[in-house]
Amino acid sequence: MMKPQPTRLGDLSVGFVHSLADAVASHGQDPQPLLEQYGLDAARLGEPGARLSIPRYMRLGHAAIQQTQDPALGLRMGQLSRLSQAGLAGVTAAQAPTVREAARCLIRFEPLYGSNYRGQSSFHEDARGAWLRFYSISPYNAYNRFVVDSIIAGWLTQLSNLCGVTLRAERIEIEFEEPPYREDYRLLGDCPIQFGAEQNQLRLNLDSLAQRNAQHCPSTWRYLVQLCERELEQLTRTRSLRERITRLLGPLLNGGREPDLNEVAARLNMPTWTLRRKLADEGTQFRAILNDTRRDLAMTYIRDTELAFGEIAYLLGFASAEAFQRAFKRWNNQTPGEFRRSCRGN
Repeated sequence: MMKPQPTRLGDLSVGFVHSLADAVASHGQDPQPLLEQYGLDAARLGEPGARLSIPRYMRLGHAAIQQTQDPALGLRMGQLSRLSQAGLAGVTAAQAPTVREAARCLIRFEPLYGSNYRGQSSFHEDARGAWLRFYSISPYNAYNRFVVDSIIAGWLTQLSNLCGVTLRAERIEIEFEEPPYREDYRLLGDCPIQFGAEQNQLRLNLDSLAQRNAQHCPSTWRYLVQLCERELEQLTRTRSLRERITRLLGPLLNGGREPDLNEVAARLNMPTWTLRRKLADEGTQFRAILNDTRRDLAMTYIRDTELAFGEIAYLLGFASAEAFQRAFKRWNNQTPGEFRRSCRGN
């Protein structure tokens, strides 16, 4: 029996490459050779609906940081980003009546321009303001810090451009520890920034959220929102129960623990016995999906990242690196080290 292809860690619209290219160009360097090295020529960047895998995007960003010798390149990317680079969702957000609705739109329709197995961005409003939260991509290293920097800086820049006012975040919290380029965060304004936080998030007050968009056209806005809703519904409708569970498992697999059937059933808003029966109707079981998801993600991590095996074990919910090594050998008839060497050799 042929093994299924490894699950990707996620992908995103090639539109995000434009802000990276602009950031490299802002250093007086030509980004074109680097983009072409990663297969991102003009034809690829102009292809409707084209996507780039997240591991490849991380390697591209790391290469750009090395080329420019600018560890804070992600912050510069965010400053140079535009709503239109987020595709239909971004164009729709650009027609929102207020900053609040633009932020909600960008986050609600995020699956249209980016998908990551670790989770999805979220919007949390209360009586005094709102948090715009970007999901965790830990463990952090030189290959992925720039992603968080670019998103946080991008949200602030894009929403400021929408209303024509330089928005000041009340507070910014970032999961990774304070980096060597700490001073570069002054680009985001004079708000308090906490590193080593529990979430990646940006806080806006009520006045900022209420800022109006002078370019808002009500009929165009409503029409674009309907288009986004139809696209999102189509994405959801075409997923099997197995696919929905696989997408749920990613964020739940972490920290030496594994999710169980009861937890997943609760996330799907169905009784445990119903989920078990529906899976049986599809000819599978929860344990099989969990093992397949772990195996496919493990293969992707080993092949496409530089993570240590202990870090991969943690991300996949194994109690120890040894338990992960035994499981991988059982799945693939080779150790993680042998699999990584064979991938590098190819």
